[in-house]
Amino acid sequence: MSVETTVDAPRERVFEVISDLSIRPSYTDHFLKSYRLERIEPRGVGASARFRTGPRGARTWMDTAIVQAEPPHKISEQGTAGRLNHNEELTVWELEEGPGAVTTVRLTFWTKPATRFQRISELATLSAPWYRRHWKRALRRLAEVVEEQRPETRVKVAGGDRAFTGVP
Repeated sequence: MSVETTVDAPRERVFEVISDLSIRPSYTDHFLKSYRLERIEPRGVGASARFRTGPRGARTWMDTAIVQAEPPHKISEQGTAGRLNHNEELTVWELEEGPGAVTTVRLTFWTKPATRFQRISELATLSAPWYRRHWKRALRRLAEVVEEQRPETRVKVAGGDRAFTGVP
């Protein structure tokens, strides 16, 4: 599934916000729960996060990691989801520069169930329309975060502050 929106901000600024996984809950916390970073560095290739998501009856753990970043126009993420993390999850963010400082953000998200049972389960829970609705809302909230330049809520890695100071 694919959704898009326009953001009244330079493409570089939008790219900066999307590629920082510690900011992501600022615009996705309505459907990504128990969000946590998997690495101390939350930006760029290798940054990863884990969270719970999905329609109510099928809420499962999902993880995502940035596997490709082409500033300032594309970010590709790959991860796993579902029971035992067998399902593949792919997310691609494409940023197109428009007239002035307008940026079109296009998000493509898909999952690839590993088994026939998981495919049937995904169809039964109507997850595609659910994800489309929530990603569309997330893009609207992303536009608000970037356009208003409000301070973003940042997730931190537990104990991350001590990791560099040498405090036991």
